[in-house]
Amino acid sequence: MVLPLDLLIQEDSNIYEVTRAAIRRAFQLSVTGDEELERNQGKVVSTAIRQVLTRKVQYQIEE
Repeated sequence: MVLPLDLLIQEDSNIYEVTRAAIRRAFQLSVTGDEELERNQGKVVSTAIRQVLTRKVQYQIEE
């Protein structure tokens, strides 16, 4: 499965922050691309969520 539901269920941090990070990462992926997109059949949002939840990409909230 492309969407990591098990990781999403186990996530205990602020879901708003995770969602915001995934949205930003999805934008970055659509602009720059990534080798994972080919493995995930071009599914940008699912790839972004997986990368955020597995901590492949790090994020921080700026105020």
